[in-house]
Amino acid sequence: MPNATAEQLKAIAAGLMEAAGAKPEHAAIIARHTTGANLAGHDSHGIILVPTYIERIKRGHIEPLAEFEVTRETDATLTVDGHWGFGYVVTEYTMGRVIEKAKAHGVGAATVFRQSHVGRVADYPLMAAAEGMIGMMTADSGRSAKAVVPFGGRETRLGTNPICITMPSNLEGPLYVDMATSAVAAGKINVAVARGASQVPEGWLIDKNGTATRDPNALRDGGALLPLGGSEGYKGYGLSVMVEILSGILPGLGFGHEPSGRHNDGIFMAAFRVDAFLDLRQFKAEVTEFAHYLKATPKAEGFDEIYYPGEIEYLTTRRKLVEGVDIEDATWAKLTTLAQEYGIAVDLGL
Repeated sequence: MPNATAEQLKAIAAGLMEAAGAKPEHAAIIARHTTGANLAGHDSHGIILVPTYIERIKRGHIEPLAEFEVTRETDATLTVDGHWGFGYVVTEYTMGRVIEKAKAHGVGAATVFRQSHVGRVADYPLMAAAEGMIGMMTADSGRSAKAVVPFGGRETRLGTNPICITMPSNLEGPLYVDMATSAVAAGKINVAVARGASQVPEGWLIDKNGTATRDPNALRDGGALLPLGGSEGYKGYGLSVMVEILSGILPGLGFGHEPSGRHNDGIFMAAFRVDAFLDLRQFKAEVTEFAHYLKATPKAEGFDEIYYPGEIEYLTTRRKLVEGVDIEDATWAKLTTLAQEYGIAVDLGL
C-alpha cells in the first residue's frame, strides 16, 4: 500500500475537492477533517471518502457552492439548513455558534439538516472541549438509504447513528467517546472490501436472508449491519432510536427511507460550559485524576495497557504524523484516476 504524509493527504484531498467545484477554503476544511480521520486510525472516514463526495457532486447530491442558512434561533439554540452543502463546513460553523451561545448562557444547542456527510463526529464536540466545555453530538443519515436492522429484525430501518461526548481535562490527549450505535460503522465494511478482506469479525453483519455472516461484501448485496451489543443488541438499538429522534425527527428530516438516495446528515449538537456547574480547574483536575485511576487498574490476561477513551486515537495520530498513513491500493487508484481526469495528477504527485 502507498504511504503518504499528512501534508500530502491534505494536498490531494483539497486539490481534488477544489477541482470538483468546492471553494478553496471549503476544500481545505474537508481535507483537514479527512486527513485527521486517517491519522487517528479511522480510515473509514479518511481520504477514502473523497471519491464518494466527488461522485455525489457529479450526481447533484452535493451542492458545492451552497450557502447555509439559520432558519430558527433563540438565545441558546439555533437550527441550520445546509442547503445540501458540505457537511464539514456547515457543522463546523454551527458548533462554533453553539460554543458562542454556551459561553453567553451556560448551554448552547443546535440542529442541522439538508447537508452532506459530516465525517468523523468527534471533530466537532472536540471544539467545545478545547474551549473548556462538555461537548456532544449525534448524527443520522436522514432519509437516505439505511444500513442497520432493529434488534431482532432482518430489514434495514436505521442508520449507523453515531454519538460523541467530549470532556475537557489536563490529559495529554483529549478524553471522549465517539461510536456508532451499530456493531460497526458502515465505512469500516467499505475499508474491508477495498483492502480485499474475505472476512470481518462475527456479530457485525447479516446477509439478505437475515443469516449471520462474516463476508464484508454481504452489505452491498442486500445484507445489513447489526446493532451494537451482540446478544444484548437491544441496548445499541435503543441508543440508535434516540439518536435518530434527536438527529432526524428534531431537525425536521423525519425518518425512514426517501428513495432518491440523497445522503443527508442530520445532527443534534450541544455544548455545556463547565464553570456554570463547577469550577473548570477543579473539573479538569478531577477528570484527569479519574483517567489515571482507570489506567492504574490491574490488567486482565491478554491486555498490556488500559487506555482512557480517546487515548488510542491520540497515540495513533502522534505515530502516524511520523510514520505516515498507509492508503489501500484501490483508494489510491481512484484518487489517481480523478487527478488525471482533472489534469492535476502531476501537481498532486499522483
